[in-house]
Amino acid sequence: MANPNELEHNIENEIRSRQISRGKIGFKARFEKIAAAITKATGSSTAFLIAVAVILIWAFTGPVFHYSDTWQLVINTSTTIITFLMVFIIQQSQNKDSLAIQLKLNELIASDERASNRLIVVEDLTQDELEVLKKFYIRLSELAKKENDLHSSHSVDEAGDIHQYKRSSHQARIEQLKKKQS
Repeated sequence: MANPNELEHNIENEIRSRQISRGKIGFKARFEKIAAAITKATGSSTAFLIAVAVILIWAFTGPVFHYSDTWQLVINTSTTIITFLMVFIIQQSQNKDSLAIQLKLNELIASDERASNRLIVVEDLTQDELEVLKKFYIRLSELAKKENDLHSSHSVDEAGDIHQYKRSSHQARIEQLKKKQS
């Protein structure tokens, strides 16, 4: 098994080589940058105020254009086109954010020796498999609730043993704190 530093080095090299081979100027890279900028800009209060202003201007021009079909068609077509394009921009941004969050969570799981490494690819499980895990975590929650302690937590693989270990460790810490205070 490769050591963690070697794996990290290999990952960094892979990322660098992909950036170099693509020249970081391909359509995908440009789209990613543009999508991030558009998502950030359209999520701002300024963008909201601009949208409200456009709608107000459109509404106030209604009498000028006698509320014609063309007047209505302008706002309908504009909003439809913008909505259609924004769906793809927002989805790309959510996909990237979701992947980044998954990777961060995977790092946390992998770093704890008592955590189940099977959860690293939990997003690849079927709905039925996720339901089984959910039931398990509900059971763990019930165990923690019985303890009436916010610091209790459990592992998928060793719920009972880990529960006792964590409970006794927590009690030992409390006793040490009491000794220090007295």
